[in-house]
Amino acid sequence: MALFGGSSACKKGDMLYAWTNDAEIKKKAELGGAVTGLWKHALASKAVDAVLVVTKGADLYDARPVLITNPGDLAKTAGSLHCGTLLLPKMVKKFLDGAKGKKIGVTVKGCDVMGFYELAKRKEINLDNVFMIGVNCGGSVSPVSARKMIADKFGVDPDKVTKEEIDKGQFIIEYEGGHKGISIDELEDAGYGRRSNCRRCKYKIPRQADLACGNWGVIGDKAGKATFVEVCSDKGAKLVDGAVKAGVLATEAANPKGLEIRAKVEGAMFKLGDKWRKKDFSALGANMWDKIAKETSRCIKCYSCIENCPVCFTAAKELTKNSLMVRPGELPPNPMFHMRRFAHISDSCINCGQCEELCPAEIPLALFSHAIRAESDTAFAPKLGASAYKN
Repeated sequence: MALFGGSSACKKGDMLYAWTNDAEIKKKAELGGAVTGLWKHALASKAVDAVLVVTKGADLYDARPVLITNPGDLAKTAGSLHCGTLLLPKMVKKFLDGAKGKKIGVTVKGCDVMGFYELAKRKEINLDNVFMIGVNCGGSVSPVSARKMIADKFGVDPDKVTKEEIDKGQFIIEYEGGHKGISIDELEDAGYGRRSNCRRCKYKIPRQADLACGNWGVIGDKAGKATFVEVCSDKGAKLVDGAVKAGVLATEAANPKGLEIRAKVEGAMFKLGDKWRKKDFSALGANMWDKIAKETSRCIKCYSCIENCPVCFTAAKELTKNSLMVRPGELPPNPMFHMRRFAHISDSCINCGQCEELCPAEIPLALFSHAIRAESDTAFAPKLGASAYKN
């Protein structure tokens, strides 16, 4: 189905190759610039009031959230940042009043989508006013770890790197004087590579967004020049349709062989996630709670794990109350401080890794939370049926 110039309307369930007709975006963007082109049309057509995107800050290790209201400003935000580890629903909740008064467009990865849904359940975000374009995510890399990895494994000054990408199982850098790629498996065996929570993640194609986009499955003459777009909602279909009719986006039906390749890539990512879950969770063994007690004995009770969690924030005040189990000023805190927090999120941890990444005591909190959530899912899945997403 060729939508551009055709009469067939886009609909939920369509699988498309898409690319922008905007010359400025096409010059700066990746994969044909479809996502940036769609956002530009969304702003111009008033489908959204603003778009929240992540762009490069001081260097390519510095990912900064930016709220765009002028369609002409979107081109400069094009491109990927695999060293950006932000969780955007927290920002919509905290700084944009949960999208309760404005329509906000957001480019999201899998954990962002889950965060939006969890916050919506808690009535902290109005999903009716949120438009999500999801991007396939094989994982992100800690900025600090990335700099060390590039120096140690690539033998390159991190400040000389001009571009990074993850493609075909490699972490690839371009720098002054050349480019180099190293297998993700090799990097992770050496203790580098993706964040630990990303390795365990199995939510790679964010189908709970309005559109799910990426490069998996784009083959033939469109490889590298177009974006694979899976239309996941009527809202997403309407945006694609409008962009095509306005002449800012071109599309064609995805190659059937490309659909098979995309499914195989997703399947391989599932298996990789299972491999890391088995490795990480089995290391906890039968004495998981003893290990949790030992690791959390380093806690300085800074509340970062609570303040930066999209699920646990409502427990913050409760945990600060003077109680027999959690006493103010007690360091390290009574183990019940963490036990109550884990219990609070045991059925809803989204494995975003924020608690662990921002912990000054370097406690593997994401590992513990994810292990408890995965165990809960295993115990209750036969009764509740398949989850809407695999995290």
